[in-house]
Amino acid sequence: MLAIIGGSGLTEFASLEVSQRKRVSTPYGEPSAALTFGRIGGRPVVFLARHGDPHGIPPHQVNYRANLWALAECAPVGIVSVAAVGGIRSGLKPGDLVIPHQIIDYTWGRESTYHEWPDSPVRHVDFSEPFDPCLRQSLIDAAEATGAAVSASAVYAATQGPRLETAAEIDRLERDGAAVVGMTGMPEAVLARELAIAYAAINVVANYAAGRGDSRQGISLEAIHGVLDASMHRVRAIIERMLSAND
Repeated sequence: MLAIIGGSGLTEFASLEVSQRKRVSTPYGEPSAALTFGRIGGRPVVFLARHGDPHGIPPHQVNYRANLWALAECAPVGIVSVAAVGGIRSGLKPGDLVIPHQIIDYTWGRESTYHEWPDSPVRHVDFSEPFDPCLRQSLIDAAEATGAAVSASAVYAATQGPRLETAAEIDRLERDGAAVVGMTGMPEAVLARELAIAYAAINVVANYAAGRGDSRQGISLEAIHGVLDASMHRVRAIIERMLSAND
């Protein structure tokens, strides 16, 4: 079973043949929404809306620990995260798809580990490569098979939100090497690593980051929604193809 976490623009999966919706509780509280079980092209999946259903939980208040714990209890073969991002790197434009390979974490104050004193001893996890290489390659291969153009590597900057960044902050992120900016990649990725679940992401560039392209004078939130509506069908097609290729 594959787990899918849907972010802004993907609060449901149109081709999912739903068999069950289940509300669960975890030692870390309630997940963002009920888990939706079903099949896509005959393959079992579990879907979770990261920001709730309806979309209402801001990124800094998502209960990431509960979300990942609930999915882990389903024993998935991996987790695919779908999220909207701002494009920083030259050449990235709204509507482009990105499969990141690295993360820089700029968030603060989020519950970011399952290993906390006194309930758990100190445990360090290797996070050199934050995304599972095999799962990433499956997404890249599926994108190629569907004819969808993707950037097969990018550094994802995880910021606190819910506000968007200043142009000066984006300049700093670019100097740090970031190609895209989002608000949900951390601690989601590291929690999956602590739970030993393969995790990869596919990002939709929803807008130029502040100070870039047509965002030089400000970012249109209405335009972001339009880009996501027009782009998510390609994300769905990639995930569907990845599932069928794993038969």
